[in-house]
Amino acid sequence: MRPPCPAFARLLPALLLSTLLLAGCETPSAESAGRPAAVRADGVVAIGTVQGRGETSPLLGQVVTVEGVVTGNFRQHLGGWFIQDAGDGDDATSDAIFVTGGPSLELRAGDRVRVRGQVSETGERGPLTTLQAEAVTVEGRGQVAPVVLTAAPHDWERFEGMSVRIDAPLTISGQHDLARRGVLHASFDGRLFTPTEVARPGPDAARIAQDNARRRLLLDDARDREHPREIWYLDGQPPPRAGSVVTGAEGIVDQRWGEVRLQLTAPLKIQPAARPQPPKVPGNVHVAAFNLENLFNGDGRDGGFPTPRGARNPAELQRQVAKLVATIRALDPDVAALMELENDGYGPESSLAQLVAALNAGGGDWTFVDGGRGPGTDEIRVGIVYRRTRLRPVGAPATLEGGPFGQRSRVPLAQAFVPVRGGATFVVVANHFKSKGCSEAEGANRDQKDGQACWNALRTDSARRLLAWIGRDPTRSGSDLTAIVGDFNAYAKEDPVQVFLDQGWKDAFAAANVADPYSFVFDGQAGRLDHALLSPALAARLAGAAKWHSNADEPDSSGYQHANTGDRAANAWRSSDHDPLVVGFNL
Repeated sequence: MRPPCPAFARLLPALLLSTLLLAGCETPSAESAGRPAAVRADGVVAIGTVQGRGETSPLLGQVVTVEGVVTGNFRQHLGGWFIQDAGDGDDATSDAIFVTGGPSLELRAGDRVRVRGQVSETGERGPLTTLQAEAVTVEGRGQVAPVVLTAAPHDWERFEGMSVRIDAPLTISGQHDLARRGVLHASFDGRLFTPTEVARPGPDAARIAQDNARRRLLLDDARDREHPREIWYLDGQPPPRAGSVVTGAEGIVDQRWGEVRLQLTAPLKIQPAARPQPPKVPGNVHVAAFNLENLFNGDGRDGGFPTPRGARNPAELQRQVAKLVATIRALDPDVAALMELENDGYGPESSLAQLVAALNAGGGDWTFVDGGRGPGTDEIRVGIVYRRTRLRPVGAPATLEGGPFGQRSRVPLAQAFVPVRGGATFVVVANHFKSKGCSEAEGANRDQKDGQACWNALRTDSARRLLAWIGRDPTRSGSDLTAIVGDFNAYAKEDPVQVFLDQGWKDAFAAANVADPYSFVFDGQAGRLDHALLSPALAARLAGAAKWHSNADEPDSSGYQHANTGDRAANAWRSSDHDPLVVGFNL
C-alpha cells in the first residue's frame, strides 16, 4: 500500500484506510487537475458519474471511492450525511450524494472527506441515490458554494443532494405536516390549486398536476422523528398561514420518501400572510354556508365524551362553539346552511339547538329550521339557521331521502323564506355530498385516476337526483329563486358540479367574477369543495360572493383542539377546516 497523503487530518485507523485507497495517494496530474474527469488517477470517481443522468445510478451495486465536502451531517436524524464535489462538468448530473453507514465520525459541515462504499438506491418513487460507506477519511476543510435557483427546475434529479439557495419567493401552500413531521409545503410561482378546481378531469387536469409537482417543494427540518417539540427553522416564529412567503431558503435537495424536499440548513425568513377581515358582500339578503367540522356535543350536559367525532372533552367543545359563533357573527348572514352537525335531533340538548343558544347569548334573533326528524341516519347531518327578524319561513321544510342519500351523501334540507320587510320568496337547500375517501368504494366508485378520487359516480348520481327533486318544487313555494349551498366534496370542474352547470345553473363565484376562489386546502393544494349554485332566476339577482379565508390557510395549532389558544379561543381563526362562504342577492 502506498503511504497516505500528508495533507490528511484525523485519519482513520490503518486497517480502514487500507480498504479505502484504490491507487495510493498520489497527486492527480496537472492535466486531470485542470479539467473534470470521470475517474481520477488516484481512483476517485466524480460524484456526477455515480449519480448519472437518470433516476437510477449507472453504477448501482458497484463499490466506488468519491471525494467531497460535507454540506450537512444528519446522521443522528436521517442516518447519514451529504457530500458534494466540485463537479464533473456535466450540468445534467448531480454533484452530491447521501452517505450512510461506515465508521462513526464527528463530521462537520465543511469537512473534506474521501469515502469508499457501495452505490445503492432507496425509495420507490423518485429514488434517492446513496453510498453505503465502508471507509471514510477526513482530509481537512473545504467549502461548497450553494447552487442558486431563481425558478423551479424542470428536473430536480440534477440537483439531488446538492446545497442550494433559492433566490425566488416560495409560497407556503400547506402546513398539514408541520406538527407531525416538521414539514411545510411550499411552491414556486404562487399558490398551488387542485387540478380539477381549474380544469376538467382527464388530460387537462393531468397537465396541471404535473406542473404542480414540478413547482412543489417540501421544506423539511432534516429530522425523521414525528411530533417534534419545536420546529427549529421557524426560529421562534409561530406556524405561518398558507399564503405566507419564504425568501432565501437554504438547504440540501433531497428526494426522501418519494417527494422533492429541501432539508433546511438555516432558519427560514418568512413574510407572514395577513389574516383577512370578514368580507362585506353587497345585496339586501345574504346566504352563508359553513362546514362546522363535526360539531358534536356529547349528551348535551357536559357528558358523553369522547364523542365519535369532534371535541374530545367539554373544554374543547367550549372552544369549538366559541370559534363557530365568532365566525357566524362576523359574517352576519340572514340565513346559513350548516354541514357536519351531530345528528341528534332538535331538542334543547342537541348540537344544533345549543349552537343557536350560543349565537343568541347576550341577545340575538337566531333560530333554526326544525325538520322534525333527521334529516337522514348518518352520524352527521345538515342544518339551516336564520334570523327571525330578517326572514320568515314559507311553508314546511323538505328533505330528499333514499337512493344515495342517507347512507352515503347526507340528506339535503330545503326551506323557503321571504324577507320580513318584503321581497321575493327564495329557497335555500343545504347540501353535503359523499366524501372522497375510498373506504368501501367498489366498481365505478373507485378512484378512476382522473383527479376526482373515489365515490365520484355516487356524487354525480346525487347531483342528478337533487336537481330533479328541486325541479319538482319540494317546498311548494312556487319560487324559482333557489340556492343550493354547502359541501359538494367535488371541486369546481368535477362532474357533480358540471351536472348543474349543464342545466343552466350558475356558480355564484364565477358569476360574481371572484378571482381564484378556494375554501379548502388538501395536500398543499387549494380548491373549492364548498359551493353556491344558483338557479338561473336567482343568478340574475346576484349582488356578490366571497369566501372568508379564516380556516383553510390557518395552521392546526390555531384550532379548538389545541389548549394553547387560551384567551384567544373566542376568535374565528381555524374554527373548521373549511372556509365559510357568503353570497348576496337583491331580493
